[in-house]
Amino acid sequence: MEVVTTVQEMRQAVARARAAGARIGFVPTMGALHEGHGALVDASVAECDVTVVSIFVNPLQFGPAEDFHKYPRDLEADKAFCQARGVDFIFAPSEKEMYPEPPRAFVEVEELTAGLCGAFRPGHFRGVTTVVTKLFHIVMPDVAYFGQKDYQQLAVIRRMVDDLNFPVEIRGVPTVREADGLAMSSRNRYLNPEERRAATALYRGLTAAKALLEQGERNADRVRQRVREELAKEPLVREQYVEVVDADDLSQVSYIDGRVAVAVAAFVGTTRLIDNIVFDPSAERTE
Repeated sequence: MEVVTTVQEMRQAVARARAAGARIGFVPTMGALHEGHGALVDASVAECDVTVVSIFVNPLQFGPAEDFHKYPRDLEADKAFCQARGVDFIFAPSEKEMYPEPPRAFVEVEELTAGLCGAFRPGHFRGVTTVVTKLFHIVMPDVAYFGQKDYQQLAVIRRMVDDLNFPVEIRGVPTVREADGLAMSSRNRYLNPEERRAATALYRGLTAAKALLEQGERNADRVRQRVREELAKEPLVREQYVEVVDADDLSQVSYIDGRVAVAVAAFVGTTRLIDNIVFDPSAERTE
């Protein structure tokens, strides 16, 4: 495994691999790697000849009051994690390497970024799509892997790739959970033991919504209310949103007659967590 820190070196390494006929898989991350990232890496290693993992905490996607400076960073642990899983290259640029000057050009996806997390984190998705565009141009992957836990991000990236004709296949990988259902997240390490226990309310709420949907409920308000009932049982949990949206364009729905995502964001103590399930009434199952 090689650790590359400059754009030029990364481009040269990928060019050599592609010249040898390799299929390139790419997993963009902000580091603090866990088993959720591991599922993305494993998928790439299984399906591609060469796997590149980027580790870059992107300042463009953090608001002024968010956790950019305290976001967990442990490159040595991330290196060991990637080495053990068969990663070929880590791309770990500095902020100065990625943004040698203050950026003046940005990539923005409209409509899909207006609701859910986008309503509460202005500029976040512009930062995500801009850095992912830069990374795609640097790595030039054949396939890029994103987790379904960040469902809105996955939908936004898919739309960006489709609209702008990026020559890359986007693969969504199912959410990886702890034994008690909590979705794995780098921010889980912010939680103290009491908050960690309370955080399972998000998954309990989604599980209750899943049961309701599988019993035939199609009224989105009643599904949302069922999630909120579970969140309300935990004093340490403060709901930010609970929504039922079209699984493709993320528009709000009132009656569920197509594939939908039930998405939740909540603060547990001071830590913001997100989670979701996807339900397809034609198959009567959740993803």
